Amino acid sequence: MKNKQPGSANVMAIMGLLFFVFGFVTWLNGPLITYVKLAFELDSDSKAFMVTTAFYMAYFFLALPSSWILEKTGMKKGMSLGLLVMAIGTFIFGQFATHRNYPMSLTGLFVIGSGLSLLQTASNPYLSIIGPIESAARRISIVGICNKVAGIISPMLISGLILKGVTTLEDKVKATTDAAQRNVILDEFSQKIYIPYLCMSVLLLILAAWILKSSLPEVKASEQNKQTSTDGSEKNSLFQFPHLWLGALCIFVYVGVEVMAGDAIGTYGKGFHIPTEETKYFTSYTLAAMLLGYLIGLFTIPKYISQQAALKYSAILGICFSGAAFVSSGYVSVFFVAMLGLANATMWPAIFPLAINGLGKFTEKGSAILIMGIAGGAIIPKLFASLKEVYHFQAVFFVLMATCYLFILYFAVKGYKTGQKQLTLEPQYT
Repeated sequence: MKNKQPGSANVMAIMGLLFFVFGFVTWLNGPLITYVKLAFELDSDSKAFMVTTAFYMAYFFLALPSSWILEKTGMKKGMSLGLLVMAIGTFIFGQFATHRNYPMSLTGLFVIGSGLSLLQTASNPYLSIIGPIESAARRISIVGICNKVAGIISPMLISGLILKGVTTLEDKVKATTDAAQRNVILDEFSQKIYIPYLCMSVLLLILAAWILKSSLPEVKASEQNKQTSTDGSEKNSLFQFPHLWLGALCIFVYVGVEVMAGDAIGTYGKGFHIPTEETKYFTSYTLAAMLLGYLIGLFTIPKYISQQAALKYSAILGICFSGAAFVSSGYVSVFFVAMLGLANATMWPAIFPLAINGLGKFTEKGSAILIMGIAGGAIIPKLFASLKEVYHFQAVFFVLMATCYLFILYFAVKGYKTGQKQLTLEPQYT
């Protein structure tokens, strides 16, 4: 039986399922910040934000090794292996979070991030090169919709399962003066995480086996993303592609603002003394705005607007929403933070293909460099959590976000073209 051709509905359905998994696991971090702060009795938001630090730093350390693994396994087997590693990570987190062992729980999150690093290093370039690179943003937008639907569902689901009545529980813990009794209460609370994460681990194992046996075709990145200079010479180093390195920095700041708008929005809302019973759902509001943005991108890119133009307007919108959040307060300010999801939606679909354009035999390693940029999700939110203990949280939020969006704007206007003036693209297959 012949494999389906790349770009077929069958391939996109499989990739959509994978991106649903990305979103479901990744966007659990928002409510997990609330969970760990209470379950592990952490005395600062900075310590609770180790959740995002451990999760996203895995991308920095494992992206390049992932590219070496993919060169040996191919993209299809690499995706299956990534799911297997994620299954191990979810089991570790669920097991040790139940026993309120914070260091080992963070280790579990790091392992999950490691599996996602392998999965993303394979899947993102795969989507970019299975068709014309000019329309890659459209394909990424399609699977991005699956990602964001999962991102809306997972925070609500986990909040309903483990954070129900959390405000009352917080008050009860504060009112309990006996340490032994407080530990009993927190032990009971922490155990709520076990079954959800065990179920996720089993489902990831099943999905890993299914992907391995699926009709997903192998694609040789080096054969589908070629680019040479006008004199016919070939590139022999990643450092000859400056647009790639600027793209990696752009990914770094983009993921930083995405995580700030998604995972840090609950902490931001608590700065206005909004109760935890409400803030635990704020991540889903940001993801709903991102879903809207993906739908807009799906129908407009590249038919009505180019990838780089969409990135430019999104960066401008991000600056505007960040400013509006800064000059307002309470629920209105939180609304503008959630609306940053709309501004962020078309950024990844535009940045990734622009940054790997024409890397040829360096596509796998170049993609790994870009995936390393996801570490921005570890650094920038942690910086916010630390600085807001010294300065006003709204001012810190605005300065960080505006700075990041300004660099994204630069990449959209000029950075993506750097070093490519003397290069010509070879035809892509459709």
